[in-house]
Amino acid sequence: MTGRLRAATGRYGGKSAEERQAERRRRFLDAALQLFGDVPGYRSTTVAALSEAAGLSTRQFYEEFRTLEDVLAALHLQVNGWAEQAVLASVSGIGPVPLAERAAAIFRAYAANVTSDPRRVRITFVEIIGVSPRLEEQRLARRARWVNLVCAEAAAAVERGEAAPRDYRLAATAFIGSVNGLLHDWNAGWVDATLDEVVDELVRQLLAILRPPGWRPAGA
Repeated sequence: MTGRLRAATGRYGGKSAEERQAERRRRFLDAALQLFGDVPGYRSTTVAALSEAAGLSTRQFYEEFRTLEDVLAALHLQVNGWAEQAVLASVSGIGPVPLAERAAAIFRAYAANVTSDPRRVRITFVEIIGVSPRLEEQRLARRARWVNLVCAEAAAAVERGEAAPRDYRLAATAFIGSVNGLLHDWNAGWVDATLDEVVDELVRQLLAILRPPGWRPAGA
């Protein structure tokens, strides 16, 4: 299959072609979350199995996607988008609070969203790995967005006099790796702790990065 089939146009059943297309896409992604994020996993799923799980035909699959990899790419972005929206919502509602409280709210929002469904964890940290150079580039680009968020928070903390001035990009990159690893291991049952304890540990690690030994806040 070298390209997608052309979808039907016009209204049918009270829905426009665009509405029907959006609904089909949603059903395919919902089915992919189940099959890729649980059993049998991305590598053991076929187009026929995904279409059956979505209650649609393989012809309709090829109207929306070229390959199963396209589905995984879209699902990976969707899951990360949900987490990002949760974090941004928490940031917008925090207000002027101390750095430790702000960091805790951000990580609590991220951790709660990602771990709310074990399938999201598997898509984010497992199924996306090693699929293709294209998806590896997407994974790293999506991680870079999280690095940028940490750097932006660090820069704002520096301006408020709550963090030491420095270039935080390298530290933020290493920190995001530890966040992903710890949440994956916690979700897999390899970490004997509550989610609140995991969040508290991440906050302590971030504060240690932002406030190295010997540094004192402005006016202290």
